Amino acid sequence: MDRRFFLKFLTGTACSLAAHPMMTTVTLAGSDGSAPLGDHRLVVVILRGGMDGLDLVRPSGDPLLAAYRPTLAASQGPDLTGYFSLNPTLEGLMPLWQAGQLGFVQATSTPYRDQRSHFDGQDILEAGTGLDLPDASVRDGWLNRMLQAVPGLRAQTAFAIGTDSAPVLQGAAPVSNWQPDLRLDLSAQSRLLLDHIYHDDALFREAATEAVSLSEAIDAAQMNPMSPARSGNLLANVDRLTDFAADRLREDTRIAAFSLNGWDTHRNQTGGITPPLRRLERVVLRLSERLGPEIWGKTLLLAMTEFGRTVAENGSKGTDHGTGGAMLMAGGALKGGRVMGAWPGLDEAALYQRRDLMPTTDVRAWAAWGLRGLYGLDRSLLESSVFPGLGMGDDPGLLA
Repeated sequence: MDRRFFLKFLTGTACSLAAHPMMTTVTLAGSDGSAPLGDHRLVVVILRGGMDGLDLVRPSGDPLLAAYRPTLAASQGPDLTGYFSLNPTLEGLMPLWQAGQLGFVQATSTPYRDQRSHFDGQDILEAGTGLDLPDASVRDGWLNRMLQAVPGLRAQTAFAIGTDSAPVLQGAAPVSNWQPDLRLDLSAQSRLLLDHIYHDDALFREAATEAVSLSEAIDAAQMNPMSPARSGNLLANVDRLTDFAADRLREDTRIAAFSLNGWDTHRNQTGGITPPLRRLERVVLRLSERLGPEIWGKTLLLAMTEFGRTVAENGSKGTDHGTGGAMLMAGGALKGGRVMGAWPGLDEAALYQRRDLMPTTDVRAWAAWGLRGLYGLDRSLLESSVFPGLGMGDDPGLLA
């Protein structure tokens, strides 16, 4: 049993969790012990499918909203600012809003326009480029380019749930991916053999030890009758995803990235958007709970999507691909309790192409200010290397 065989064995035993809509990737990166990233944690959640920001945070104070959306704007959610209200499905997040640990950005977007393709939009979002089309020459994600600028990093603990990758974290910086359904059925004798083979090789010894430990943890969770992995309820997969991430963030991990699917709501949006909203709420609340006040107080979560959706609902009571959208932010490190961004209004003349919410900010700028606030990265580095061509604008004061 040599190293090449063992690596092939690891690959062959990794099985994917393919239960729709949780085909996603969780990637976590940590430091080498010298803590070059300090104590702050960053969680990036990619909301795949084009989340409707006008349904997430509704401009209920504008009478035009009801005219554009007679079905979608009919229900009433909690008031946020006197003008904006929250989707009623997310009512459970209101304690975080009141504590200043939840915030939103309205009318924000990547530089992507007009074509409104999910694939291209997601490529541009995760590459962090300033172009209105995917750049084939850019093979790494903006979060990985940030890590490349930080010395002393190593791949710490990373999980891949399902079959998707996490392009936002792909690149030259040391980040790895793990699948939580990984199982290593090794006898006690085989484990002793592994210890012997890799005893003098720190790299392979660490990888083998971690793989076995993770497999044991997964087996224990699956044997627990109270485990979310066995419960079969709607949120079980989200619980498992979030718990793995939270457990690692409580240790040496500093960066986590994963995706939540299910946001493409062309028909019956009221019913269609409810499950992904519940999953998003669950991620935020469960991270807060599992991390505890101390670590949650050092955490910033950024949830972003490739584009928004049309202002007017369509004939099938859904919305089509649009432009300006919204971001959700959370965490004890956030200076929340605000709906941020310049609001363009819903007058037809103010809409992009008279159909979409007009973007007034670049989604990359909000991520850049988050990185600068958490890790003190130089503004010129963020505007040139991490987000090429970005103008960050004035400091919005994201962190508490």
